[in-house]
Amino acid sequence: MTESPDAAPAPLFASGAGQSAYVAGTFDTKARELLFLRDSIAQTGIKVVTVDLSTSLGAPGSRAQIQPGEVANCHPNGASAVFTGDRGSAVTAMAQAFEAFVVTRGDLAGLISAGGSGATALATPAMRRLPIGIPKVMVSTVASGDVRAYVGPADICMIYSVTDVSGLNRISTMVLANAAHALAGMIGLRSESQTATKPAVGLSMFGVTTPCVQAAARALEDDYDCLIFHATGTGGQSMEKLADSHLLAGVIDATTTEIADHLMGGIMSAGEGRLDAIIRSKLPYVGSCGALDMVNFAAMDSVPARYAARNLYAHNPQVTLMRTSPQENRRIGSWIAAKLNRMEGPVRFVLPLGGVSAIDAPGKPFYDPQADEALFEAIRGEFAETPDRRLIESPCAINDPAFAACLVAAFREIVRSK
Repeated sequence: MTESPDAAPAPLFASGAGQSAYVAGTFDTKARELLFLRDSIAQTGIKVVTVDLSTSLGAPGSRAQIQPGEVANCHPNGASAVFTGDRGSAVTAMAQAFEAFVVTRGDLAGLISAGGSGATALATPAMRRLPIGIPKVMVSTVASGDVRAYVGPADICMIYSVTDVSGLNRISTMVLANAAHALAGMIGLRSESQTATKPAVGLSMFGVTTPCVQAAARALEDDYDCLIFHATGTGGQSMEKLADSHLLAGVIDATTTEIADHLMGGIMSAGEGRLDAIIRSKLPYVGSCGALDMVNFAAMDSVPARYAARNLYAHNPQVTLMRTSPQENRRIGSWIAAKLNRMEGPVRFVLPLGGVSAIDAPGKPFYDPQADEALFEAIRGEFAETPDRRLIESPCAINDPAFAACLVAAFREIVRSK
């Protein structure tokens, strides 16, 4: 980054009042790089706040505006839980403290950090905690590998550092400057989608529920911005992240297959927290049993030995499906009912009595009415109806047009009631 000897460059953007880019990281080891990010962003006209996440005991005060102790005080157990003298536990605790810290900052318009695996583990939990739409950039030495653990369901931009984040050189300055300007651009140039007038509705879909969800989206698209999420684990997490970020007006969760993967050890689980954002947000919720006839594994040879004798179906060379059994479906139904019973917002859960997926039909590989009935009976038996929480039974299969119409009618009803 260079400056004219005569005058500072004109700002590219005019930062809004109280809107700041936060540059966070371990200033005890990465001060030069982090200050370079600060200066690069500042030259665009965006206000900058620097935050030191160093965990070393007795480190001298850094040039960051916010010192480690201030962040550490946000840990639920106080600063003493962070400055333990043990690097592993200290980094974990500082990440927790920083996650709590960022949600208290009313001026935070974007967040950027840089470093290796430790710095990435420090900064990205806080990035995931921020709402969708707040710009987040992580320059990292691990960004060219599997970054799911860092990114999760959030809109984090991971930029591979190419060289180690250790000093300024012809490569690192280019990468860091690009990252800084990317963050400044995201803050300074707001997307038109952020001023969209239609409320957004989240819909969950799988290949075997596509006709249902596409029909529902077509029926709603004049009134809603329909956001469809692929129910691959991360997809469900992303949909619920939007719910937590107050960016959805409601959810049509037609495809709850991630729950089967969670309970049976499949590879497309959204975790134990699936449906918790709906509980927290009290959003209008219409759910169903889409693709609960299957658990997902990778290639056929990846299926656990305990499932070797089961009804297995090669969806493609990389994906193997296992038909859920009556016993497993009773467990799934019980799990779903327990979550639904905790929802205080308006709820309609619709049972597709004619089949839960495209391959759960007469002549198809997963047709098993006994297994489906075990699922439905478990939900019926444990579902606690209230005036706002109702169970609906449809004779249709999930991909019948009439079933999609039922989901849409239920959604419009509860939105009106809310």
